[in-house]
Amino acid sequence: MITQYVEEVPADKSHPDFTRKPIALTIQEGKLAIFKAIVIGDPEPVVSWARSNGDVSDPAKYQMKFDPVSRENTLEMANVSPDQADTYKCYAKNEFGKAVVTVMLNVIEGGAASTGPSDFKSIKVKAKSEGRREGEIDPKFWELLLSADKKDYERICAEYGVTDFRWMLKKLNEMKKEREEEQAQFIKNLTNLKPIEVKGEGYAQFEIDMDLLDASSRIFIYKDGEMVPYSKEVEMEMKHSLKQVGKKYVFTIRDLLPDDAGLYQLDVEDVNIFSTDFKIPMVDFLVKIQEVKAMEREDAVFECVLSNPFSHINWFGKSAALEAGEKYDITVSEDKLIHRLVVKDCMPVDKGIYAAVAGIKSCNAWLVVESDDDPNSRGKKKAPTLVPSAPVFFTLERPPSILVPLKVHTPPKGYQCYMTCAIRGCPAPHVSWYLDGICISGDKHYYITNAHGVCSMYILRVSSSDSGEYKVVAVNSHGKAECSTKLRVKGMDSQSINQSILFMQRF
Repeated sequence: MITQYVEEVPADKSHPDFTRKPIALTIQEGKLAIFKAIVIGDPEPVVSWARSNGDVSDPAKYQMKFDPVSRENTLEMANVSPDQADTYKCYAKNEFGKAVVTVMLNVIEGGAASTGPSDFKSIKVKAKSEGRREGEIDPKFWELLLSADKKDYERICAEYGVTDFRWMLKKLNEMKKEREEEQAQFIKNLTNLKPIEVKGEGYAQFEIDMDLLDASSRIFIYKDGEMVPYSKEVEMEMKHSLKQVGKKYVFTIRDLLPDDAGLYQLDVEDVNIFSTDFKIPMVDFLVKIQEVKAMEREDAVFECVLSNPFSHINWFGKSAALEAGEKYDITVSEDKLIHRLVVKDCMPVDKGIYAAVAGIKSCNAWLVVESDDDPNSRGKKKAPTLVPSAPVFFTLERPPSILVPLKVHTPPKGYQCYMTCAIRGCPAPHVSWYLDGICISGDKHYYITNAHGVCSMYILRVSSSDSGEYKVVAVNSHGKAECSTKLRVKGMDSQSINQSILFMQRF
């Protein structure tokens, strides 16, 4: 809300306003709560903070700060406690007016997030699971089943090694009755449970339709058992948000990273409503889609090559999800490495940015549609325009060349390692792998593949003996190309390395 003190503000002056408003927080007791605001106005406004039921004068509980670089005004509450839950206000004042914004702080008492039931009535998956006895089933298994569609039961059972389906269904039905009784305390109806998935470039969502008995009931989000702070407006600059439109609730994760993988749970008060597992596949683009220029009525083709086999990627055109049909063909090669989007019968309305999304990785490129000025061909279907992005589609004879070289790897000891590079050449080059100058192509310790120019080498568990320089050599009748990289195994301390060097020097 803005209050202007004068009828007319001079042309070179302005009343206060917020360019960034503080975001409502739901946070666990003992954590650090921070409200941030950025204000404008000339003269520069004076910023202050207040709360509805209490004051913010105690410096042990409240710290008001201003960053001259970012222009952020902050109210910080370290080790936040339940008695600090309240409606807070941020004021910005100068001689021409006043701007005020209100924001809510909800604080979850420690017991509500950490205490768990002794049975399966309200399973809460812990952030760090304690070791289970042999044969004991991961609680995550039941949480996923309780929120899953029946068609996914078999897949979830296979993933967790459960083979006794009759026993599983009997126990699941018991748990569902218990869970529904608990949910009935807070919700009238629960439908349209959609698991979390990547929706576009850099964000993922899950959604449910939920009719609350009491609109003031608190909603909490957990990831692997730890509460996740979130904003209630997706437009706000916060990583997690929960937006409500009528009875529909949409939870969004922005700026996806590998650490965002995990089990997400939505609770109303202390009752679990929905659980969904977010898995992020380890995949990257070896060859990205590139700009395509097409004449009207031509078909345009985007192609990309992945580092690992992936059965399905998401395609987007001008930020809208695309599906195979009358307008688009979406195909994948047999080895699931090469993915293709065909935009059929291009028209000027089809021009724009198209994107391919695999897991949390993405690439994008323009489709440029040029008008056809030839009266003889106007209105007639034309041959497709193919962008030469994937190495498999080159047909002219040429020596080998490296499209994407090997990258440096530093895996921890005992972990897996996956190296890939992309090579083109015609005829198809013969590819050999070397470790410190010794050919390892026939060594069973290394799983080596070469499919459509994507050369891969996999080590199940790396050890100190796997450290060294790896080289890929590609040869055909027209020439040779090679690339190399270093692999350094973490966990090898300097003493053991020095001892290895001394041992080798003796011989």
